[in-house]
Amino acid sequence: MSDLFRLTDEALLDQLQQAAFGYFPQTVNRRNGLVPDTSREHSPVSIAVVGFALSLYPAGVERGWIARAEAVQLSLAALRFFRDSDQSGGPEATGQQGFYYHFLDIDSGRRVWRSELSMIDTALLIAGALVAAAYFDADEPQETELREIADALYRRIDWRWAQDGGDTIRQGWKPECGFLHYGWEGYSEAILLYVLAMGSPTHPIGGDCYQAWTATYQWENLYDQDYLYAGPLFMHHFSHAWIDLRGIRDPFMREKRSDYFENSRRAACIQREYAKRNPHEFAGYDENCWGLSACDGPSDAHPDQSNGPRRVFGYAARGVPYGPDDGTLCAPATLSSLPFAPALTLDAIRNMLARYPQILPQGRLASSFNPSLSDGQGGCWVSDGHYGLDQGIVAMMIENHRSGLIWRLMRGCPYLVDGLRRAGFADGWLESRA
Repeated sequence: MSDLFRLTDEALLDQLQQAAFGYFPQTVNRRNGLVPDTSREHSPVSIAVVGFALSLYPAGVERGWIARAEAVQLSLAALRFFRDSDQSGGPEATGQQGFYYHFLDIDSGRRVWRSELSMIDTALLIAGALVAAAYFDADEPQETELREIADALYRRIDWRWAQDGGDTIRQGWKPECGFLHYGWEGYSEAILLYVLAMGSPTHPIGGDCYQAWTATYQWENLYDQDYLYAGPLFMHHFSHAWIDLRGIRDPFMREKRSDYFENSRRAACIQREYAKRNPHEFAGYDENCWGLSACDGPSDAHPDQSNGPRRVFGYAARGVPYGPDDGTLCAPATLSSLPFAPALTLDAIRNMLARYPQILPQGRLASSFNPSLSDGQGGCWVSDGHYGLDQGIVAMMIENHRSGLIWRLMRGCPYLVDGLRRAGFADGWLESRA
């Protein structure tokens, strides 16, 4: 661990990014391109994690971490699987209407855990397919097939069906009960979902659907910062992994004289200030140890600093400033704030690694840690294994900070550009695409 502190910022980021990227080629089922949700034994596939994998193979090729031919093979295996998957919508199918169940068996690709047909996770998967199609542009059979399948998968999605006749897109559907009884309300990671739904050349939603969603936003002033509220930090990251939101504005942000990139910078500052104030007096929280997000967490009894009782939440969407908060921090979410607040983020990550070196098992950031709870061996509680979503967002945001590769690829995607314009985005780089 001591070697890490002699590294320059660029060298440290390279090491952390390469370790995060390694999750995907190391855990992927090479027969079908599916990637497990976690590194834990018997983990099912998360379709969103496959989307991160597809998005990151190009970065791996550029940095020499994976051969182009291997990246094409892994990408094609996944895209062929989804193209040929069971779209009947049955309890053991893979999806329907172009959407896919959230969790799948890693060998058969069938639905597991009675999971929902997930609109947002399908959007993350398809975004990855579009990144792959933009990068692998060679005029040769395999890369041509890759582009054709990615386009067909996107065109197959019936986004209008996902509205269920309502004003906004539903969050999910199950064969046992139909659509879930809630849609998207409040700011979240769903910008990507709506932009892809509006950019569809086959089944687009209308602009009024996006406006209906932004009408549920909650604009607040916290710690003297005006910003668009979302408690968990990941909500301020996920759409940014694919969309370059610097300087472009929809009607809501135009009225607020801000943009979503600036909003995410303020979110990082608010997270830092919350940890500095430490309202629950948790051990470890300070201005250089922050980051509450959706993450794994302790779910059983662990002694705290005073050996007193402690309420813990397991896997939960922890948030600032209204909670939930049980003292658990998500270092991957902190690091993923890098493009928005580089100095604050690097100070925090270096501090976390210095104080809690056990949060970097196998050189890769663990999902979470709780510095106020003991592991029984003289250290703090650390999540077991690794989560694909954590590794994916870390690797993508470091890449966007270092080179802007994924942003650049998606700025050239006509579907994404059309979706942004139909949602009312203007200014910035969109003007140069007019």
